[in-house]
Amino acid sequence: GKIYLVRKRHTKEYYGMKILDKLEMKQRKKIKRVMTEREILATADHPFIVTLHWSFQSSSKIYFVMDYCAGAAFFRTLQLQPNHRLPESSARFYAAEVLLALEYLHMMGFIYRDLKPENILLHESGHLMLTDFDLSKTSALPVTPKLVQQFMEGPAIKAMPSTLTNSFVGTEEYIAPEIIQGYGHTASVDWWTFGILMYELLFGCTPFRGSSCQQTFQNVLHKELKFPHTVEISKDCKDFVRKLLRTDPKKRLGSNNGASDLKGHAFFKNVNWALIRNETPPIIPTLNGPLDMRYFKTYDQSVSGIPPDVRDTSSEEEDDDENIPSLPKSKSGDIGVEASDLPDKDPFKKFESLSNPTRNGY
Repeated sequence: GKIYLVRKRHTKEYYGMKILDKLEMKQRKKIKRVMTEREILATADHPFIVTLHWSFQSSSKIYFVMDYCAGAAFFRTLQLQPNHRLPESSARFYAAEVLLALEYLHMMGFIYRDLKPENILLHESGHLMLTDFDLSKTSALPVTPKLVQQFMEGPAIKAMPSTLTNSFVGTEEYIAPEIIQGYGHTASVDWWTFGILMYELLFGCTPFRGSSCQQTFQNVLHKELKFPHTVEISKDCKDFVRKLLRTDPKKRLGSNNGASDLKGHAFFKNVNWALIRNETPPIIPTLNGPLDMRYFKTYDQSVSGIPPDVRDTSSEEEDDDENIPSLPKSKSGDIGVEASDLPDKDPFKKFESLSNPTRNGY
């Protein structure tokens, strides 16, 4: 899909609109993933997860209208840092925000499965938001939070999806060993990817990258984890990353009590979890207004094109209700498509529209 910067009429608020082509999704067998992403976005309400405000469909496209994060993908921010890495204190701050988002997803019964800097957005406030949930997995059973007692730390909540799945999904350098081995995986894969993310934030690279995909997989399974001597990090930080990157998922940090295990580690001892949203982030995007696109890659719009059912109103002085284009309607009058509009039957018939502009956000 493509993301467009759009402005809501009358309120002048800016959003990011993700547009997916139905025929392409069907040809690439991605329909189930689109439905999963819509389910998660419609369910989630968390400050560190991108908010879905509206979703709807036309005869050929699906639209997700979400928070606009002017800082773009966090990967771009890392590329602009010296040696593409962050100081340990900054890495701790952002890791804490990602951890809270993962904890929330697990509590809601979702395994994320595709954590990486490209799937983390930097809001104009400097805080992070997770996005892209098409590889996520929904738990077959409801998650029941349990109270666990942590030594010297007081009570904490344990909430983990119980789903065991055999899907081979993920990103090459972040993929967990149990996925490569095909023995089935649980929510523990999110703690592995969290460990890889921590390593990349600290050192500007991933620990097991090889010269080929197969070599990377071999490194994940057999290569010893090593830390570059050129970057100093604390003993607590090294211990934290090591425990996250244990190849045995049953021995991995987080396998017992989920996010509570990670939050209770000494690496996070000075983090005020309840107030982190109100703290000043280490990096705040420098912007000259909402249309400042400096953190985004530019592309030739004449090649990509704005979809025909989305009108460019950037040069208009006034908005008029009479000029608002109507979405294609089915024979029944409902917004959507008929089965005849696509080959075979319409696989998007169950896609429900959403209008929820008052969701939690910055």
